[in-house]
Amino acid sequence: MNGISDLSTLLKTMKPEHNPGDFVFCHTEDPSHLPLGDIILLFKEKEAWTVILDRRVADTQKLPYSFVAAWITLTVHSSLQAVGLTAAFARALADHNISCNVVAAYYHDHIFVDKTDIDKAMSVLHQLSQ
Repeated sequence: MNGISDLSTLLKTMKPEHNPGDFVFCHTEDPSHLPLGDIILLFKEKEAWTVILDRRVADTQKLPYSFVAAWITLTVHSSLQAVGLTAAFARALADHNISCNVVAAYYHDHIFVDKTDIDKAMSVLHQLSQ
C-alpha cells in the first residue's frame, strides 16, 4: 500500500499523536546487548550506533544521554516520496522555538521534541492541520 504524497492532504490528515513516555537518544559501539523489543530506532553511523530508547531502558542499560524527548507520531500514512511535509511541520515548530528530531519510517513520520515542549508542539501541529 502506497502512502499519501499530496502535501495538502498530508497536512489536513496528519493527526499527531503523543506516545506516552520519556525517550532518549544514546550511542553505543555494539547494540547486540540491548533488548531488541525495547529499541525504538537503531541506526548505524560511521562513529557509532544511534539508539532511541525509553529512558527507563537506557537507565537500566546504563547508557548515557543528554536529551529527554517526547515522541509524536503523525498517524497519516505518508509516502516516503512525499515532498514538503517534514519542511512544513519543522518550520511551524521552529517558528515557535521548538527543536525537533525527525524519523521517517515506512508508514509514519515520528517527531521527537524536548519533553518540556510537548504541549506547545502538539498545539502547533494541530493548528497546522487546520
